[in-house]
Amino acid sequence: MDSQIHLTDIFSRSDLFVGIDEDKLSDIFSFGDRAVYEWGETLFREGDPAAKSYLVLKGRFKLSKLHEDGKEAIVRYINPGEMTAAVSVFKGKNYPATAQAVGPSEVVGWNRETMLEIMTANPQIAINLLGLVVERLDDIQNRYLELQAERVEQRLARALLRIMKQSGRRTDEGILIDFRLSRQDLADYTGTTLYTVSRTLSSWEKKGWVRSGRERIIVADPHALVSFAETG
Repeated sequence: MDSQIHLTDIFSRSDLFVGIDEDKLSDIFSFGDRAVYEWGETLFREGDPAAKSYLVLKGRFKLSKLHEDGKEAIVRYINPGEMTAAVSVFKGKNYPATAQAVGPSEVVGWNRETMLEIMTANPQIAINLLGLVVERLDDIQNRYLELQAERVEQRLARALLRIMKQSGRRTDEGILIDFRLSRQDLADYTGTTLYTVSRTLSSWEKKGWVRSGRERIIVADPHALVSFAETG
């Protein structure tokens, strides 16, 4: 019963299953392989052959790429109810990034043949997946424009707001980003330096916009961050 309630909860949160009858959920999940990952464990690695696409059931993963000089760039965070690596699997390519758990996490994975069978039986899933791919492309384009046109502080504000929207939990102090997020992670995510992130967050803390600790960030005044991101 608890397992079914959990699957139903993921079903309701995942855009992948919009329009799919709930009674088909168990069958779809049973075709996949479920696995649990602890903090820091790797789901798949950049450059390896793409064997499976994954739906995150619990926790989250960060997708990152390595530059030639060895510097890490965080591409995005994959949250519960979201898919990753679907396009790579369908195209028979290598994984374009590394997925690493940022907390205790659980996934279900399907290989290419199984996903094609699922989508043949449930065409709405293929339509939903196409929509998700388009959203990811839009997100990449928006972040590219931010890198080209905005000051670092604006990019950092947008990054915190984006992560807060996806992974925020309301508390008495504000909206807590509900996973371990270091200042170095923010630097890797926004294409800047640890020094710049630390300096900016310290300034915002003095203004009462954020509260931060070791790998813990609370957005105390989201409206101030929104205004700053829009106007600089």
